Amino acid sequence: MGEQITDTRMRRPVITARAAATFEPVGRSVATARAFVRDTLQGWGYADIVDDAVVLTSELVTNAVVHAGTAADVLCLRTDGGVRISVADRYPEREIPLQSTGPAMVHPDREGGRGLLLCGALAARWGVEYTTAQKHVWFHLDLPERPAGTRSAGPALPVDALPVTDARVRVALIQIDRGGCVTSWNEDSQDLFGYDREQVVGKPLTDFAAWPHTPGTGTGIAEALQLSRWEGSYGIRGADGRVVPVYASHLRVRDADGEASTVCLLVRDDERAILQSPQRQPATDGVTPSEGRPADPFEVFIGSPAPDDLDGLLQRTVERARDMLDGDAAYLLLATDDETELEVRASTGLPSARQRFARVPVEAGSGRYGSARMPAVHEDLTAVPGAVPLLAGTGMRSVVTVPLKVEGRLTGSLGVAAESAARYTNEEALRLQFAADRIALAVERARLTELEKLRRGSLSFLVEASDLLAGTLDRDQTLALMAQMTVPTLATWCAVYTVADQTSEPELSYVLHEDEDRIDGLKTLLMKVDPPEPVPTPGARVWTAPSDAAHDAALRTSLRSLGLEESARPSKGPGATLATASAVGGETVVLPLVARNRVIGMLTLGKPTEEHFRQEILELAEDLSRRAALALDNARLYSERTAISQSLQRSLLPPELPDIPGVEAEVIYRAAGEGNEVGGDFYDLFPIRDGAYGFAIGDVCGTGPEAAAVTGLARHALRLLAREGFGGPAVLERLNAAILDEGARSRFLTLLYGELWPQSDGSALLKVVCAGHPLPLRLRQDGSVEPAAEPQPLLGVMDDLELYEQTVTLDPGDVLLCVTDGVTERREGTRMLGDDGLTDVLTTCTGLTAGAVAARVLRAVERFAAEPASDDMAILALRVPEVPAA
Repeated sequence: MGEQITDTRMRRPVITARAAATFEPVGRSVATARAFVRDTLQGWGYADIVDDAVVLTSELVTNAVVHAGTAADVLCLRTDGGVRISVADRYPEREIPLQSTGPAMVHPDREGGRGLLLCGALAARWGVEYTTAQKHVWFHLDLPERPAGTRSAGPALPVDALPVTDARVRVALIQIDRGGCVTSWNEDSQDLFGYDREQVVGKPLTDFAAWPHTPGTGTGIAEALQLSRWEGSYGIRGADGRVVPVYASHLRVRDADGEASTVCLLVRDDERAILQSPQRQPATDGVTPSEGRPADPFEVFIGSPAPDDLDGLLQRTVERARDMLDGDAAYLLLATDDETELEVRASTGLPSARQRFARVPVEAGSGRYGSARMPAVHEDLTAVPGAVPLLAGTGMRSVVTVPLKVEGRLTGSLGVAAESAARYTNEEALRLQFAADRIALAVERARLTELEKLRRGSLSFLVEASDLLAGTLDRDQTLALMAQMTVPTLATWCAVYTVADQTSEPELSYVLHEDEDRIDGLKTLLMKVDPPEPVPTPGARVWTAPSDAAHDAALRTSLRSLGLEESARPSKGPGATLATASAVGGETVVLPLVARNRVIGMLTLGKPTEEHFRQEILELAEDLSRRAALALDNARLYSERTAISQSLQRSLLPPELPDIPGVEAEVIYRAAGEGNEVGGDFYDLFPIRDGAYGFAIGDVCGTGPEAAAVTGLARHALRLLAREGFGGPAVLERLNAAILDEGARSRFLTLLYGELWPQSDGSALLKVVCAGHPLPLRLRQDGSVEPAAEPQPLLGVMDDLELYEQTVTLDPGDVLLCVTDGVTERREGTRMLGDDGLTDVLTTCTGLTAGAVAARVLRAVERFAAEPASDDMAILALRVPEVPAA
């Protein structure tokens, strides 16, 4: 009888969710597609693979919308084994390889072709599929496996071997709904953290949790609350502003209605034994009875299952090292790539918030870590001050330290300390060194994995930051984006200083804190502190002024609250000052904003009380500061150019219109574009002499400074020549000669010029010359519209012009409408408003005032097309009012 065989390779994955979107072939679609994929995967709870998916999607969508020039269809499929993302474009052609040429490798720095290289490097599987209408590039990302937790029981112990707790043990019970908000808060929670139930119920737990977070690594609190079970350490910000270290056990449950929530049990971190699940103990003599094989020395020390992330592994390491040597504290430091410094990454029994990511030198200098490369035992630290800088001021007397080495290279240092002197001998150092040798390789492997995740997360972060910064030329918006990209991803708070020029003092321009209630207090504190020195040296430098000022202010507030110090000014109360001191009491760094070889500002990043930055975050912040500096300087240059252009444009137009007895006059001017170019349209209305007024409306060919020069020449020459007594033709002929004298800077000019005399019978006499300009239109009281002049040659083309003026009499109720070609040439597709369209609009204006006529014409032009106008527009309306009946 044959045995039935099932080929699991042919099993099709089960699709449990899908999301799709189409993006237009424009540059901004790349950023939109990245946001779509990020939101989709985070909504599915797949934060571990978001960065890889975003980077790959960015490259593939760029290929579609930029290089192929077609729309991109993005499809996300969630399966039981991972996530599959497909990007399709409408360019199905593919090259047929020649037999004589082998496959050519694409260089990673090339603009095109990187998407497939990245798929091969990051994706578990990928491929390209062609159809007659589309090309599909897809990739599959597997989900990381999370080990399941276990339960175990410990042996009976004598009373003196039991964990030590307070007389009254408090276990906080907090229940969180599926949205992350608190729904239950017991009395022990109030005793531990100081909040009443009414203060926290309905608010997100993230408002109170001090969760250590690094971009691209670890698990955030939102992700932890979605896991079926989670156990570990973090902090809760108490009502007094201080962070209470806690040990927590989370359990995901659902009620009878199927509604999911998370139950959180929390105790003080030094009472973690109450909640901490004991690890499975290895079999004696290094043999596992159930399997008859030697136990892994790593699992003997760490326990099983081993944590799958670096922070969890390091924390488990220091706890086991402390327990193994019966110490009061333990810590682990990791070496930098050049092995010149050690960075604190995990500790127990010490103020970890104060020490996390702090750095100490290994070899030389004050405060060096002299015992990093070899095992060392210090019987009494008071006899050798500064031998272990990490333990300064902690009350620890004796310490044993051993190095972590991989292939002879220093990768870290592990230490166990005790409060009593002469606690450890060389035997304990040897035992600790054996343990360090067991876990050194695993720690190094996990560290490299974390660095790779951080690199990918940093790449995605910088890509999105560059897109956001490049998308605006507004200075204030650029400042806001700089701060919002750093808080809370890189820092707890941020301040941006700007420097107008080399002689100006730095100015505090923007302040942001992850807690909005702290922003005002932080801004007030920074305003009282001298700004940092604008030094162009690249890199982050420590700035202690904010924390020093905050501590001084908090001390004075505390003394005043105790009645030990008199103050001339009333205090706002200890709460605000203490909270501000807690918010800025940690490490503060300053990064210069350098653009075009000039310091234009400083980016200041800060941490709360006693926290430090890790080097990878500072390097990422430095990359961001370079991009932000260039964006900020571009916004400054754009603002200056816009201001100059607007000032020049205003100087080319008359400041105000004169009052003409018996004639209504109204002008509307609309400049097109982004406001940083001077338009070529202009108008003028001015008195020539008693009883006579000149008016003009013109259009210079082109925009920019050359057009502005001709515009200024025309407007001022018209006034000067008209007031010298020249008639219309003579004025325009002399202006034509002046334009031609400009040589290569000259521009064509269409101009309608006229002179107006109000008459005693209520009419108005006009003499007009239309030199290549759209003809003026006359609206009579009966609603008829007719041209009020004949076309003549434009200016700036021929030397000898023979122009003539035409006389028009406006009767009471008549309107003369003069416009530039921005009105008549208003387009939508193949349609154009034209002279006929303008005439139709004007026929509906009978009986309206000059202002109403101009407004109706403008409204008709704006409604003619949905797109904004691409040309300047000037509208001049003159109306003779009707004579009132006797």
